[in-house]
Amino acid sequence: MPHTTPESPDHFHAVRFYQDTASLCHIVAAFLGEGLKRGEPALIIATLEQGVGIAAALAADGFDVELFRQAGFLFELDAAETLARFMHEGDEPDRHEFSEVIGGMLQQIAERRAGRSIRAYGQMVDVLWQAGAHVAAVRVEVLWNQLAATRQFALLCGYSMGNFYQDGALGEICRQHTHVVSADGETARVLDANRRGDAEVIRARSSE
Repeated sequence: MPHTTPESPDHFHAVRFYQDTASLCHIVAAFLGEGLKRGEPALIIATLEQGVGIAAALAADGFDVELFRQAGFLFELDAAETLARFMHEGDEPDRHEFSEVIGGMLQQIAERRAGRSIRAYGQMVDVLWQAGAHVAAVRVEVLWNQLAATRQFALLCGYSMGNFYQDGALGEICRQHTHVVSADGETARVLDANRRGDAEVIRARSSE
């Protein structure tokens, strides 16, 4: 299993271990909304349920979601359909196709909003993890980190906490992230130099 970690000190790749989808959607909306207020475009890659929930949370926070879509500031992709574009037999993500699909989308957004960082929410890894494709989920996280070397973006990932049964699995995911997000939306750097994290602390933050 790969152990590549984010290398750039400026790269923001956060994870939220969630127990309740509604609360996750509000955290994602706050993350994306903060960027929208600064003129930073937002990309949502999620299931229909979470996509609808995030849009509703943005609307509840006062954002005209349809206006941001039409103005080219809010972009949405279906998580399963996007995964199908770069996953191969054996649940193996193709690095080149990932770069073309995800990197290409980020490039299109960047060309429309030159000089602006992009804020993205990704549920693809959660979809893989819930399906039991744990190695593939970690490899997709690695591909996101590699993409950060050539694209400017801040990324928030969500994982259903109910799908983690061993501390080692939790630590493996933490290794690929720079920050963990608590229930109130506060971020903290993953706890040690190897980004193993402390499972009990992560669980505590996930339920705060």
